Amino acid sequence: MISPIRVTGGLLWLVLLISCGEKVDPESQSPTLIALEKPEYFPALQAMPADNPLTEEGVRLGRMLFYEKKLSQDGTISCASCHQQEKGFSDGRQFSPGVNGTKGTMNAMALSNLHWQTRFFWNGRSTTLEEQSIIPIQDPLEMNLSIEEAVARLQSDVTYPTLFKEAFGSDQITSDQIGKALAQFERTLISANSKFDKWIRGEVKLTAEEKLGLELFFTHPEPSIQLRGGNCGDCHLGFLTSGDTNGFTGFHNNGLDSDEKLKDGLKSVTGNQFDKGKFKAPGLRNIGLTAPYMHDGRFSSLEEVLDHYNEHIQNSETLDVLILEASNEYLDPKQPIKLMLSESEKKAIIAFLHTLTDQEFISNSKFSNPFK
Repeated sequence: MISPIRVTGGLLWLVLLISCGEKVDPESQSPTLIALEKPEYFPALQAMPADNPLTEEGVRLGRMLFYEKKLSQDGTISCASCHQQEKGFSDGRQFSPGVNGTKGTMNAMALSNLHWQTRFFWNGRSTTLEEQSIIPIQDPLEMNLSIEEAVARLQSDVTYPTLFKEAFGSDQITSDQIGKALAQFERTLISANSKFDKWIRGEVKLTAEEKLGLELFFTHPEPSIQLRGGNCGDCHLGFLTSGDTNGFTGFHNNGLDSDEKLKDGLKSVTGNQFDKGKFKAPGLRNIGLTAPYMHDGRFSSLEEVLDHYNEHIQNSETLDVLILEASNEYLDPKQPIKLMLSESEKKAIIAFLHTLTDQEFISNSKFSNPFK
């Protein structure tokens, strides 16, 4: 009698061989396919890359690589050094230190719900997680290790060749496989059990202040009908609160600087002058844990962020029209751009933002350091 076995994709042949009495080499078994578990209110699940399906073995390997310090030049940092679980996979610094203390130039982005995103880094220079995941290894300001040396170090390790064979069918490690394994693990970083999620599912109630903050967050103000709003949801869309979802890739100039101080942002990728000063609108899940904020980490608190949008927008040639036209009161065109929220309204939005904190996500042992 054949004992029960999990049949997933490539394992079907294994069951057939066993049932025919054939001997099977355990080392030749295909990886075990798994599916991402997502809430029904998340966007429709995007297809996995055809050449990198999610597997138990690939995720396990990717988790180890994410925490592996051998992938930095001097063996002192890993991906997890700049993306710490307890901080929503950010690091609490304005600019993360790389090997030898070299400082980066961009704030480390928080990581969650990455499977629904299509452009990575603040300027969107990568279009797949597989591509994105190996860039920091080679970046001189980050891990500063050639990909060839990274492969050689893993190949000479007593453990990794076997793990790569289990995940990809060969113990000859390649840079492509490193990127694929890291991408598989990162796709499992799903944050979906915050108070906001529980409210969506009808499990809890929001306080009056949190509910007001939610309404303001998702409302574009229209003073002609006395509709007040915080204008946040115009760029941070839907339940994911992300600018990169449902096929919409959101890059915006959100009024941080005037024309003479604008950084290139998306323009460095597209070459289009109209994209100067535009940066990715990140997802806001666990935003209360991921300070400092903005691509350059200039704001240390959510209060500073709200003050910026409310009172300190800098006009420029590429300022987003969603900000340019957003105010809760009629303004003279010659006046500076202001959202004109009250202090209580700003506090309510911040109260709502704290409902996006997912304690289960930041303590989930499946995402933690496997070497501890």
